[in-house]
Amino acid sequence: QLQLVESGGGLVRPGGSLRLSCATSGFPFDEYLIAWFRQAPGKGREGVSCISGLGETTEYVDAVKGRFSIPRDNAKNTVYLQMNDLKPEDTAVYYCAASRYFVSSLRARDYYYWGQGTQVTVSS
Repeated sequence: QLQLVESGGGLVRPGGSLRLSCATSGFPFDEYLIAWFRQAPGKGREGVSCISGLGETTEYVDAVKGRFSIPRDNAKNTVYLQMNDLKPEDTAVYYCAASRYFVSSLRARDYYYWGQGTQVTVSS
């Protein structure tokens, strides 16, 4: 059974850092595009970043470029979201998702498998 489990969320002050983890199981990890999405209260789900199966392609939404990175450890079947210089507008529930049919995409409709989400709150 394919599973994605996020962890690492929490409360952090503006300017701080967090590293989210997306641990996966039940599928050939290096064949899947993995992405991070986020959803703030009252807003739609936004694609934040994605990384291709072998890690050769990454994509970031403009709002996080230069602050976030998306390392991938295929030996551990895990993708991370390293978030630096966090801002209050980064507050959201963060989800990881998997897709087998795209090399790069930040569109939620391109992803079939989703984790349960982890809350990130940036506040002083």
